[in-house]
Amino acid sequence: MTILFLGLVWLAASRLSDGGGVQVTGQPRVVDGDTLAIGRDRIRLIGIDAPERAQICERGGENWECGQEARRHLARLIGKAAVACEGHADDRYGRKLAVCSAGREDLNARMVGDGFAVAFGDYETEEADARSRQAGLWGGTFDQPRDWRARHGGMVETPHIDMDWIKTLLRRIETAWTSR
Repeated sequence: MTILFLGLVWLAASRLSDGGGVQVTGQPRVVDGDTLAIGRDRIRLIGIDAPERAQICERGGENWECGQEARRHLARLIGKAAVACEGHADDRYGRKLAVCSAGREDLNARMVGDGFAVAFGDYETEEADARSRQAGLWGGTFDQPRDWRARHGGMVETPHIDMDWIKTLLRRIETAWTSR
């Protein structure tokens, strides 16, 4: 019965997401650790928040340019691959909120899982894993990116809520199920 229910929910999600979805593909320019530019489109990786380009963090008693390193890490994950981004909304700054992938790699999940971004409405499981391994940002101390922006006159953002909530719910159920 559970499998039948999940199948129906997945079918409904597929049908709902067929309308209004935005797909952008191409070779991106990496703006920072959570923003890409493809052609005229600026894409904000939904559900994550990476340090700002000028943000400095601390690790082992030393300062390090965590914002620049997050940007470089995203660029390394992409390499020369084309990126495919799928989203269903724009943020208040006109950026497309999307999940992006290079090949089969979910860039949003990978940035959080590698410790170069924090969960920002999604990807809590990946963040918990990065924290436990003290990966990236979690190997030292840092200001949450939104707190850093607030103190330095940056854009005010609230955690992202994927408007395609059924797919988000199913992804969370799948993650919980496979981590058993």
